[in-house]
Amino acid sequence: MKVAGLFAGVGGLERGLAAVGHESILLCEIWEPARAVLADRLPDVPCKRDVRELKALPSEVELIAAGFPCQDLSQAGQTLGIGGSRSGLVGEIFRLLDRRRVPWVVLENVSFMLQLDKGSGMRALVEAFEERNYRWAYRVVNSLSFLPQRRARVLFVATTTDIDPASIVLTDEAEPRLVPTNLDLHAHGFYWTEGVRGLGWAVDSVPTLKNGSTVGIASPPAILLPSGEVITPDIRDAERLQGFPENWTRPAERVGRASLRWSLVGNAVTVPVATWLGRRLNRPVKYEVSRDLELPANGRWPTAARYDGNRRCAVRINCYPKWGTRPALTQFLRYAGKPLSARATRGFLSRTERAKLRFADGFQDRLREHLLRMEALENAKHSKFAIAAE
Repeated sequence: MKVAGLFAGVGGLERGLAAVGHESILLCEIWEPARAVLADRLPDVPCKRDVRELKALPSEVELIAAGFPCQDLSQAGQTLGIGGSRSGLVGEIFRLLDRRRVPWVVLENVSFMLQLDKGSGMRALVEAFEERNYRWAYRVVNSLSFLPQRRARVLFVATTTDIDPASIVLTDEAEPRLVPTNLDLHAHGFYWTEGVRGLGWAVDSVPTLKNGSTVGIASPPAILLPSGEVITPDIRDAERLQGFPENWTRPAERVGRASLRWSLVGNAVTVPVATWLGRRLNRPVKYEVSRDLELPANGRWPTAARYDGNRRCAVRINCYPKWGTRPALTQFLRYAGKPLSARATRGFLSRTERAKLRFADGFQDRLREHLLRMEALENAKHSKFAIAAE
């Protein structure tokens, strides 16, 4: 299909769809570092700056693909809801659909949108599609299906065609082969900026790569290696953990700080997830109605649901459409990474010691050993400078 990529970011949805034949003919992205990436990586596709200034979409467009802004929906963000100034931009999609009912729409966003404000944002979203006579289906999909990153995102598909959108996102299901926590055998990703109320912890993978800051304050996870080393991954490996080739976001350095690349990667749609979706758009699989369930009476949204034109149903399906063979995280990483600093380790440890959370046996001990090594390196460095100064 011919695709209009709105809120395109660095082109994760578009690159994944292109891998199975869908062609982007229009992009729209307002943030300059992301625009620099798109200009370099998708130079032949026109890129408009502001979705609010788009009067209409080209007549050839058959699919709108939009990873619309999540800042107002994310648990890590301001949680203002779908009416927030950023996430509320999804309304621009409906404005464009009112000009012409594009037959297919694919949206991607954080799974927290299903819970936020008792699901009112999701309710507004589905009602807007239903008012325009679209059938829809959605599902939380975990990037861990394809890559060593635990990243749960809602994939929402709506259509005016005769094809059941449930046949796109609610058919494939695999049993994940998750490994148990074992500090001697596996690398463990975690967020060193957390530790009091929760810990973003992932075995043989990294937790969700985050947005970071638009002013360039990076927010990479840490990885505890079986050797006892604690590192933050190289940005090139972070790109690969999202399914991009390494250095995909490097063009952003022409217009901003290098650390902004972490925001670009954290905001992106995981490329293999988009490829799987694009393949199903090409070849739908008949939906099994035996998966249908009643929607929860409390108004909360389940992790998967559909609307067939007459009724809404919850759907019994997990968040793993595939489970590909993959190397261990220690083998996946190509670059050495950067040792977590003594200051960062010390701050994280102090939070874990105040927390009521339970941690894996030996986890904090290994962090204390890492801290001792980092402090010894810092002391040796200071001594060297002191001698040189004398």
